[in-house]
Amino acid sequence: MDACPEKPRLLVVTGPTACGKTGLAAALCRRLGGEVVSADSMQIYRGMEIATAQPTPEETDGVPHHLVGFRDPAERFSVQEYAALAHAAIREIAGRGRLPVLAGGTGLYIQAVTEGLTLTEGETDFALRDALRRRAEAGGRQALWDELSRQDSQAAQRIHPNDTRRLVRALELFAAAGVTVTEQNERSRQDGPPYDCRTLVILPRNRQSLYDRIDARVEEMLDRGMKAEAARFFAAQPGPTAVQAIGYKELAPYFSGEISLAQAAENLKQETRRYAKRQLSWLRRAAVTRPGPWAELAMDSAVPLLDQALAALAQLPPWKFPQ
Repeated sequence: MDACPEKPRLLVVTGPTACGKTGLAAALCRRLGGEVVSADSMQIYRGMEIATAQPTPEETDGVPHHLVGFRDPAERFSVQEYAALAHAAIREIAGRGRLPVLAGGTGLYIQAVTEGLTLTEGETDFALRDALRRRAEAGGRQALWDELSRQDSQAAQRIHPNDTRRLVRALELFAAAGVTVTEQNERSRQDGPPYDCRTLVILPRNRQSLYDRIDARVEEMLDRGMKAEAARFFAAQPGPTAVQAIGYKELAPYFSGEISLAQAAENLKQETRRYAKRQLSWLRRAAVTRPGPWAELAMDSAVPLLDQALAALAQLPPWKFPQ
């Protein structure tokens, strides 16, 4: 869809975990006069800085970051709430003549913002959500996927049977509103995307190089004190959203004396690699509906990401209506 004056510019930086999104987003902001809006479903929480890889002061280097570390881990948080806050932040940044840079790896958050999805309003049925999660934890993820397949075959094709969170969201939506995810998305897209987007997708040319980065990051997190952070996290009785964060649940068996710290670290590396695989799958699917021009950057190239990004942006159609 052609850009129009009412649409603020938006630069999206995304990719799998540990690919270099944080550093690239901050560097682009310094070069282009921008501010980061986080698109990470766990970086919203306070006190979870290490496990969620929240940007450090050294990484931000003075670049404003929005929607990071502002929510209490005891509180629930939904994609509806995120989308409303992200839209407000983007409009506010653009209104000051700055470039909003949406950066993160939570696919649903990025999709909700860039595609202008109108998410169902109303009270969340937490009892239903918890019941669906318990079914999945009891070994019923395939049963949940089969149920979704009967309700919304197109959504089932996009959601992996092991992706509990998205399965639960889809089934919860149908039970609460009587519409499928596919129907809701089609209705939402009728007005077109709300921003004039340019998207940079960081991908590994060699998947093993990404896995090596993940393993190194886990070791770095443990060295920085993630064990102590996790102990504080569990002592504070976190809510059902924050408790899903990768890192803490893998350390829980260590705290209960079931496994060693070394085994917990290996489990964390394995689960993070699985998460990266799911992110890569989403990135491949999202290429079909991604709004606006986009380009891929090579995570493991000898050419620095910033140089790749600036060259890619120079090749993409320019923004027609600078804000």
